[in-house]
Amino acid sequence: MKTSGNTILMTGGGSGIGEALAHRFHDRGDTVIIAGRRREALEKAAEGRERIHVVTLDVEDAAAVDAFAQAIVADFPALNVLFNNAGIMKFEDLTGRRDLADAEATLTTNILGPIRLTNALIDHLVTQSDAAIVNVTSGLAFVPLVAAPTYSATKAAIHSYTVSLRTQLEGKVEVIELAPPGVQTDLTPGQAHRPGYVPLEEFADAVAAQFAQTPTPSEILVEQVRPFRMAEREGMFDETLKNLTKRAAEQRAAGDRIQSGN
Repeated sequence: MKTSGNTILMTGGGSGIGEALAHRFHDRGDTVIIAGRRREALEKAAEGRERIHVVTLDVEDAAAVDAFAQAIVADFPALNVLFNNAGIMKFEDLTGRRDLADAEATLTTNILGPIRLTNALIDHLVTQSDAAIVNVTSGLAFVPLVAAPTYSATKAAIHSYTVSLRTQLEGKVEVIELAPPGVQTDLTPGQAHRPGYVPLEEFADAVAAQFAQTPTPSEILVEQVRPFRMAEREGMFDETLKNLTKRAAEQRAAGDRIQSGN
């Protein structure tokens, strides 16, 4: 991926990781189109940056994704990077029968969303020089957070899909996976202040530094996520899963206490 001069479509660009990276790509000389459901949040994220453009998109609507892709290509014919970042995360109790609405929405947004948008834009991207697709997964793709089972499963699925995509598009479109650790964002309630999670700006700086490398690594992995990525390879999966499960519960409890002022 070029280190500047790209035209990047960033889904989930109105907050969190998407917003922070959109700012850094803009500031290094890229044009960034940030997409999401909430226009107000997108406009706030774009404020003061003339090369950040705002478009609304609901990846749950398959027909809307195709129409969106056609409009984006017409408005931004230089588009050469798709950054599949949008995602949702819900905590779930699997010990009894439940309403599956949250699980189904997570599957649609986190799996079908990137697949649909990639499919809608692939014919354009293969015609562009220096084209790239970046799929955001998670450290939880490699060691699941048992309290968020569907989210973890979707990220494992996108990791696998990214491997296949990279192989099929070799020599045509560069395919990159970004796997964050736990980052202080609003992905889940209280997470923006949760102890033990990586501060957003620190994470975004570390990611931007890797995107500045030539060539760009096929996997963008900050230091804090490497134990998850390597757990199975190094025979540490069971221990990492146990520690993650315990630590995550403690972190959420501590964060909840901070939020309540207790």
